[in-house]
Amino acid sequence: MNKQIFINLPVRDLPRAKAFYAAIGAVNNPQFTDETAACMVVSEEIFVMLLTEPKFKSFAPKPIADATKSTEVMIALSYDSKDEVNKIVATATANGGSTYAEPKDYGFMYQHGFQDLDGHMWELAYMDMSAFPQA
Repeated sequence: MNKQIFINLPVRDLPRAKAFYAAIGAVNNPQFTDETAACMVVSEEIFVMLLTEPKFKSFAPKPIADATKSTEVMIALSYDSKDEVNKIVATATANGGSTYAEPKDYGFMYQHGFQDLDGHMWELAYMDMSAFPQA
């Protein structure tokens, strides 16, 4: 069985966060969704659990970081092309997200990212291993 990852994120406005993640391609799994949480499926192995702040607090032993003021984590995902990376970032910003840096092109790797509505940072990358520098 493949390992699965569940990324749990506190959100201030659950319906708005669900709409944002749906806009960038995640699909809601209603089986794990209610008025306090939403399971947004990114792939067969990757799930983003959007939790209202009270729900998140019931699981977390520490205070919730304000991701709009400090970096809590950078979530990195790989994509199949630069165009796909740019499309996701453009869609995120068109739906209320923002960028936090200019894209970076290292020849073998292209990176660009966005912050979601609550400031959670997503770093998207395309890697062309055939262009990777040989030692």
